[in-house]
Amino acid sequence: MSVKTVLVTGAYGFIGRHVARCFGEKGWRVAGLGHGSWTPEERQPWHVSDWHSCDITMETLITYADEPDVFVHCAGSGSVGFSVSHPHQDFQRTVETTIHSLEFLRLYLPRTIFIYPSSAGVYGIAPIFPIKEDSVLAPVSPYGVHKKIAEELIRSYSAQFDIRSAIIRLFSVYGEGLRKQLLWDTCNKITNGENRFYGTGNETRDLLHVNDAASLLYHVTDHASQACPVFNGGVGKGILIRDIIQEVYHCFSTINHPIFTGEGKRGDPIHYEADTSRTLALGWQPTVNWRSGIKNYVEWFKSDSRT
Repeated sequence: MSVKTVLVTGAYGFIGRHVARCFGEKGWRVAGLGHGSWTPEERQPWHVSDWHSCDITMETLITYADEPDVFVHCAGSGSVGFSVSHPHQDFQRTVETTIHSLEFLRLYLPRTIFIYPSSAGVYGIAPIFPIKEDSVLAPVSPYGVHKKIAEELIRSYSAQFDIRSAIIRLFSVYGEGLRKQLLWDTCNKITNGENRFYGTGNETRDLLHVNDAASLLYHVTDHASQACPVFNGGVGKGILIRDIIQEVYHCFSTINHPIFTGEGKRGDPIHYEADTSRTLALGWQPTVNWRSGIKNYVEWFKSDSRT
């Protein structure tokens, strides 16, 4: 029986490397493209056998992609804040890399399965919770707009050119190794004796551990089709930002308390909570409880030599 191959763009990134490891642990050969200097020794724990540091363009895909059975497109922007300050670069990272990938498949590998980790940012300020996949898409940041455009391109190529695909709208992905976003910022503030936070603390997020996100991306490969099904990637529970931050404080055993300014961040929706009924029907289940996930994150933060 021949070994299947997966190509992961953005494999050096936070989600990409966990996706690579998930496929690799299941016996797949993993090839990666993207930005980052990665020695064979450094990428071995992530099961990436071939790595090419490059932009994602038609030329680099023709040169390096070979003939994968599955193409997981993790390359792209991963920051609302960056999209607000650098909208054109965000467009290039998200939309242009997606159209290059789809054109490559259309011209050379139309039988390859295409999996796209999108974002709950495409929903914007949802009027009804939990958020279903057929909810109106009304992104409020360039990040969300660009993810929405990428989704539309994927659906178009699937319908017009019979490319089997699937889209997973990931909610608030976190985990050890992520050096940005809420948990990272909170840990750094506590370490530096700062206690002021944006918002009221009553905002909500649906926390999904990166290991569960990677397993979901792996799982949906069996459900990709020309219909381009869409699945929410969350646990189906909106957790108060206040409770998340308090849990981090608890893990640090500090007597201080967070102070919320009441001022929101531009581009950030107030609430997130996924309707995961369609996703759970696939047979996938999240495995990491958010409190234990935060505990593990804080332990990693304390032991990380770069903090």
